[in-house]
Amino acid sequence: MEDGYDLLEWLGPDASTSVFNYLNDPADLVRATAVSRSWRQFIITNGLSKTLCTKLCPEVFYFTSIKEFSTSTKANQDTSSSDREWRKHERDHKIYIYLSSHLVSPSGTNNCISHCIGASSTDNYPDEIIENTLDSSLSYWSSSGQVDPTVPESLTYQLNFDLGFVDKISIQPFKAFFQLDDPIYSSKYVRFKMGYSKSPDMSTDFKLDQGRLTADKNYVWTYISPEFPMLQEDVQQVFRLPRPALCIGGVVKIEFLGRVQKQDMDDLFYICIRNVQVKGRALSPVLGVDLSEIKGGCVLKYSPTAWRAAVLNGYVVSGTEVRRNLLQFFTLTAWFWWWFVPLYILAIVCVFVPYFCREPSVV
Repeated sequence: MEDGYDLLEWLGPDASTSVFNYLNDPADLVRATAVSRSWRQFIITNGLSKTLCTKLCPEVFYFTSIKEFSTSTKANQDTSSSDREWRKHERDHKIYIYLSSHLVSPSGTNNCISHCIGASSTDNYPDEIIENTLDSSLSYWSSSGQVDPTVPESLTYQLNFDLGFVDKISIQPFKAFFQLDDPIYSSKYVRFKMGYSKSPDMSTDFKLDQGRLTADKNYVWTYISPEFPMLQEDVQQVFRLPRPALCIGGVVKIEFLGRVQKQDMDDLFYICIRNVQVKGRALSPVLGVDLSEIKGGCVLKYSPTAWRAAVLNGYVVSGTEVRRNLLQFFTLTAWFWWWFVPLYILAIVCVFVPYFCREPSVV
């Protein structure tokens, strides 16, 4: 193979794409873009960052388009069509690398619940409403009683972001100390759904109609978790998702499947929950979701100004930064070999040469 021959030209586009698709870490893909200009152009124009992101997070498929804010219209008019196409590919590359990096290298998580949307049923309104689950020092939420223990229940919450990752959800069942034998009204299994409402004004349209507020037909669920077994214990039970889930729209629905505890006074099955916490992290202000165009698909919002601020604050690793770090590394390495190694050799010479060159002592 001749000197300076590009590996991508030798492999061809199809084989090169297959090789790059074996990368499972966005940091490796960013490092690959820093190898050469041809590698960077190949990775960005072929959308390999989007391929990696959708492999790690299938919810990305729900984005039909990307809307950019705070852009200069005049600057876009002054550039050619090829330049605009390249900038679009470069923008998409940055966005999907940003999403993937948050997925594989999650930062700290916090309780993200903003407010309650509704419960599938409530036993004693307003004493046992869903809002009681936001603070464990308050009372509790209780479902209505059922003869059939297989009747499910659900609690639906709105998170404090419209786009972000959710890692785990913790739930504490309620222990009725005021009843005989202190029964715990948990469920057999729990399942989690995440998505967005089909109608942005649904909460004001349906008002106090809890059944319509929580009905599945009024939502688009972009993520549905497997079922987790729930213990009949009065503790904060943590349910960690198989992977961080991308919550598009900020709506989380918790489904309680199967009832285990019957109330003695009416011989009915209930589910009672003391506290709920949804642990996650927002992707705003860099990324968001536009739900005003729900009928045409989910639109991903991107803010270049927030992106630049994130890069300056160290929250985003760009290809330029990788190249800068590599240059600093090689500079420090060259400086080390240029100064310290000769000094080290000189020190050895100064110590051992006089020892070997001294005259033998006369006895």
